[in-house]
Amino acid sequence: MKCNMTMLLNNWLNYRIHHQEKPISSAAIVLIHGLFGDWQNLGVLARNLQNHFTVIQLDIRNHGSSPQAETMRYSEMATDVLALLTHLKQTSIIAIGHSMGGKIVMAMTAIAPQLIEKIVVIDIAPVTYQINRHENIFSALEAVTQAGVTSRQEAAVIMRNTLTEESEIQFLLKSFDKGKWKFNLPILKKEYNQLMGWKTIPSWPHPALFISGSRSDYISENYRKDIITQFPQAQGQIILGSGHWVHAENPAAVIRAIHRFLAIPADKQ
Repeated sequence: MKCNMTMLLNNWLNYRIHHQEKPISSAAIVLIHGLFGDWQNLGVLARNLQNHFTVIQLDIRNHGSSPQAETMRYSEMATDVLALLTHLKQTSIIAIGHSMGGKIVMAMTAIAPQLIEKIVVIDIAPVTYQINRHENIFSALEAVTQAGVTSRQEAAVIMRNTLTEESEIQFLLKSFDKGKWKFNLPILKKEYNQLMGWKTIPSWPHPALFISGSRSDYISENYRKDIITQFPQAQGQIILGSGHWVHAENPAAVIRAIHRFLAIPADKQ
């Protein structure tokens, strides 16, 4: 039988691990970033949670310093993460992911349901999104590449011709170094439909927290049935006044929601 899954084999994902000597749980936390990001994107959560847990941050395939691959299926990316966790000898995991990283977290529950104790999914649903939400971003990134500029200042000027949100531009520029994007732009564009897609997974009967921004439409009431069908123990938390980048816009509220979900004692917060 021919296998169409692209594996990273012995090339582990790039990662950082902070060992907590006196964790409040035997489960380690793994943080998974979204599209165009890297291991540092959920740093505000990592810095807080590493006071209580062992915390693992990583770059997914085709991002940051991790190996490149030709495909971006969620089953593949989940397998990448699980292979790293096995390599690190982790036996119990709390998985937290934002956007695309949230979909990777959910896909992990279908492959290794007993390994994962709880999940936190930030502003994404287990559904296929029909709208191209990143067309302008791809145009801006390609314009920078075609211009051949080498500094972030020059790149920012070009990107402002297409993008209007300065915070979005600055986020993307974090992955621009010496005239090159740290993510694999051609592959991300080629695999975009895979990234926006979703294949329904078996019901995972363990605690799941879905955090959404009130100004974001990534998690809407229309997706409630999809969430409950696949994650029957799901609970939701809406962060008022926040958009898709809810953890960056209101980190304190997101951290409070995660603390409640993980039952971190008040005297340890």
